[in-house]
Amino acid sequence: MKKIILKIIRGAFIGLAGGGLALLLLYTGIISGFEGQTWDLRARLMASPGQASNEIAVILLDQKSLDWGENTFNLSWPWPREIMGVIVDFCGRAGAKGLAFDVIYSEPSFYGPGDDGTFGDALAGYGRAVGAVVLSDESGDGTWPEAFEDKLPAIEVSGGIAGRASSGVSFPVDELAPAFAAFGNVSEQADPDGIFREARLVSLFNGRAVPLLSVGLYLLAYPGLEASVSEKGFTVGPITFPLNAKGNAVIRYRGASGTYPTYSAAAIINSELRLNEGLEPEVKPEELAGKYVLFGYSAPGLKDLRPSPVDENAAGVEIHAAVLDNLLTGSFMVDMPPVSVVIVCLLPAICIGIAASLFSATLPTILLFFAAFLLPVGGGLAGYALGVRFPVVAPLIGCVVAMVSVSVYNFSTEGKQRRFLKGAFKQYLSPALIEQLIANPDMLRLGGERKELSMFFSDLQGFTSISEALTPEELTSLLNDYLSAMTDIILEEGGTVDKYEGDAIIAFWNAPLDLEDHAVHAVSSALRCQTKLAELRPGFRERTGRDMYMRIGLNTAAVVVGNMGSHGRFDYTMMGDGVNLAARLEGINKQFHTYTMISQWTKEKIGDAFPVRELSRVAVVGKKEAVTVYEPMYPEEFERKRDLILSFQEGLALFYKGKFQEAKAVFTRTAQSDPAAAAYAEKCGELALKPPSSWEGVWVMTTK
Repeated sequence: MKKIILKIIRGAFIGLAGGGLALLLLYTGIISGFEGQTWDLRARLMASPGQASNEIAVILLDQKSLDWGENTFNLSWPWPREIMGVIVDFCGRAGAKGLAFDVIYSEPSFYGPGDDGTFGDALAGYGRAVGAVVLSDESGDGTWPEAFEDKLPAIEVSGGIAGRASSGVSFPVDELAPAFAAFGNVSEQADPDGIFREARLVSLFNGRAVPLLSVGLYLLAYPGLEASVSEKGFTVGPITFPLNAKGNAVIRYRGASGTYPTYSAAAIINSELRLNEGLEPEVKPEELAGKYVLFGYSAPGLKDLRPSPVDENAAGVEIHAAVLDNLLTGSFMVDMPPVSVVIVCLLPAICIGIAASLFSATLPTILLFFAAFLLPVGGGLAGYALGVRFPVVAPLIGCVVAMVSVSVYNFSTEGKQRRFLKGAFKQYLSPALIEQLIANPDMLRLGGERKELSMFFSDLQGFTSISEALTPEELTSLLNDYLSAMTDIILEEGGTVDKYEGDAIIAFWNAPLDLEDHAVHAVSSALRCQTKLAELRPGFRERTGRDMYMRIGLNTAAVVVGNMGSHGRFDYTMMGDGVNLAARLEGINKQFHTYTMISQWTKEKIGDAFPVRELSRVAVVGKKEAVTVYEPMYPEEFERKRDLILSFQEGLALFYKGKFQEAKAVFTRTAQSDPAAAAYAEKCGELALKPPSSWEGVWVMTTK
């Protein structure tokens, strides 16, 4: 009990330290960029376009509109502003609740004052348009003109607004400014990484509260409601919208570009022109009836694309649309209170630290690592669903630091036995099996289980002759180099080496640990071994005077696998008919002059992972049932041999039908280039001379 209490105290202390480090990184801003990225991921995963306000519409001057203007009216950019007046007229005809321009008309029209005047007349006639102003500290007038005092809604400022007030403002040109019913600020600020996650709903300039463009459009529709702003939030009538410590609202994005009904400027302009001519419009006016309409640019050349959490290239006006949506639906996010942030950083780290101290085995450790990841991630997703910006990276760092620190401590104080076992068994067992032995000592007992395995048998061709020409030292060195190269590949592919028998290698996949696509790994291992041997062959030739080739047989079947032997000495091995078949297939390669052969069951399991060619239906020694066998290849080799393979398939079909003379003729065509075809040509010749009394297309093996 005392030992357990000490572990709990140690784990809690380490967890507290991990959580404290996470808080330090969070509040110094070191991980703010990573927190922002996780927020963006949550925003994309949990975007809900279906919940977007149906009171918003967006008109975009997109590339399609620019192309339309050039092709239809021979207009290059910039367009005459009187064209914008056509859009205003359409919104007036439609009965739009208001129209906001996310465009800064601070320079006179390229086409002269008359052009601005025409646009201004349209704005004044509509009477519900909101213009853009730019608040900054770099340029612009230092005062708000008295003539435009009534263009700002009355927003009471109490307690101050977090952040510095702007000292400069840029207005639309004189011909346009009086025609707007209200103004809104468009100089929104991105986070340090350039992503627009927050919005300053109200800014200060010259002692006046200036709303954001979308806020100005919102307030224009409710002129009688009282509005105020303070550190507690932005209040309109009975509703208070939350602001964070920086005085910003955290935007809940409903989705990427196109979330709100979006219209090309060309479609709106063309519709108004057609209506004036008594023709059917492209866009019906009633589609904008009673809606808040926002106009902006999305053509890449107009440089008003902004990155948001849900879209790397959103039009700037779509960010204003998201803010307006949050105003209409009351769905701004809120930052988690500082006290809660401290709790969510410290508590999970402490819990993980305690759990890691109490449970040091492999499986609990893996589960704890998952918990260390899932707790902050799950909290972040749950917080988003509840409308709370929940830190994820900081709690994750706290949990991981606690987990790793405890693991390092356990390794340094309790890992001696683990290191001993690894050192003792690493030459004989796969790393995965060693880990299981460490976690589950009961595995070192007799017993087995029935399980589907993919089994590998290999043997070197003519190795007896090679060994007779070498001294014992040379033979040992050669075998060590060969077996090491092949074993490395098998273990890399997740296999377990059963045993070595001279130059033969026996291995299997899917035990002791489950391995998805174990047949694919087995076949990949076989092909990689053949490729590796081809690379080593020139060096081996210099040492032996002969080329070394390896035959491999693979089968997939349910067999018995486990610890087998006596009570004092046993091996982790496999038994069963499926094992015997894999061994037979290795030898059957001799009959077809091939080097890699797989059974029909392995072929079924690998699917399309590797191309194969059907070699034969064979009946191995001691078995009556025929097994279809295949030769696997890499796709490049299959394509290179495609003509040979097609010819082989033609001959094989004739062989199955018992048409031995015709089959021999087909196989003979490619016998010089295809050893398997040569083997069949010889077999067909024998069968043609002495046809069998009954024929089922099966090549019966007479030797192992």
